Amino acid sequence: MKIIPILAASALAALSGSARADSVASGAGGDWRADAPGVRHHLTVSGLPAPYATAAAANPANVVPPPTNARPRVPPGFTVERFGGVFQDPRAIRVAPNGDIFVAESLVGRIRVLRAPDGANAPSLDQVFARGLERPFGIAFYPLGPDPRWIYVAENNRVVRFAYRNGDVAASGSPQVVVPRLAQSTGGHWTRDVAFSRNGAHLYVSIGSASNVAEEMPRKSIGAVRRWQAERALGAAWGDETDRADILVFDPTGKARRRIFAAGIRNCVGLAVNPTTGDLWCSTNERDGLGDDLPPDYVTRVRDDAFYGWPWYYIGSHEDPRHRGERPDLDGKVTVPDVLLQAHSAPLELMFYAAASGPGAFPADYDGDAFVALHGSWNRSRRTGYKVVRVRVRRGIPTGEYDDFLTGFVVSDAEVWGRPVGVAEAHDGSLLVSEDGNGTLWRVRYGLK
Repeated sequence: MKIIPILAASALAALSGSARADSVASGAGGDWRADAPGVRHHLTVSGLPAPYATAAAANPANVVPPPTNARPRVPPGFTVERFGGVFQDPRAIRVAPNGDIFVAESLVGRIRVLRAPDGANAPSLDQVFARGLERPFGIAFYPLGPDPRWIYVAENNRVVRFAYRNGDVAASGSPQVVVPRLAQSTGGHWTRDVAFSRNGAHLYVSIGSASNVAEEMPRKSIGAVRRWQAERALGAAWGDETDRADILVFDPTGKARRRIFAAGIRNCVGLAVNPTTGDLWCSTNERDGLGDDLPPDYVTRVRDDAFYGWPWYYIGSHEDPRHRGERPDLDGKVTVPDVLLQAHSAPLELMFYAAASGPGAFPADYDGDAFVALHGSWNRSRRTGYKVVRVRVRRGIPTGEYDDFLTGFVVSDAEVWGRPVGVAEAHDGSLLVSEDGNGTLWRVRYGLK
């Protein structure tokens, strides 16, 4: 296994121009050229560069049609194949207890349901389950277990649910509103994910920030900040950012009083509960504008009542220079995330692998690890992301390492043909991946053709 450690800025400066790409730390200067299935990364807090060590970049990728016979790359022993046809903006994927596959086609406002026999590379059924939604993203089945009665869907600013029985392929009626309004503002980051606690008592909803780093948020006096935090949570933002950059928690009916479960998480796109430990996990897009390699994005267990820094701090008590001196009361109170990812990778959906059998099941050492889709960078001069990574977890505890698993979507410095979004474990143990660049789904199974 190739391991890429993080390097300090001084060490990077010492690298010669002839250094191999895989000698450069992924969090401190690497790019898509070094990506390959099996490459391992381990970024550390001690290796963070200083703010503005490089200039902030605006470098969006041009999405092009897939090259002839384009296929992502996977580790030895695995096979990856296209699953089904072309979808419209496929985002989050969730698999029902009976094996049906639900896909959020967010920008066209609908949920699609697919059905495929175990081992199949194409669905035998493909139809719209519900339409007329406002940017649906997160999907969850409730109650947990083999016989759910509801499908919950997170829209841009509310949560609804549809009555459901195993095997339903179309909503039987209008959605029931569970949470009528998530936040007072709706701009900025729009994806909302949902997950239930392992005991089914709590409904978690992630809500990204309305801005990059709360540039327009008005100042408060020390006394006003104390009163606000007493009513909300440590580090809770206000103004247009009220109830933004947070994970909120409700009861499954939405009737109990909302509460901020954790604050200061700029854009938690993917939510998942570890089925072994019950810990809530989150994949987070951090802020832009501090340079190519700062700050790292991250995947982390989310602690109740914890504060993760946004907008005043990042990755522990590193003060954002754009908010210098504004919140000294928060210094030393910022929770450091578990797994740091290369800056501007844009992690989206997150899931835990748990299949023990099936025609597509992975080897036993994958059990309990997480998979995260990295949508890809725009705020970086040297492109990164555009892949699916495997986050190493041992007995429920993340090691801090992650491996490239599914790569090959980048064509050149300027062009990509795929942007991974959703990841899900299919009924047969294979891994399903959506990408919204060309609207395709992919199935990864263990075993060769």
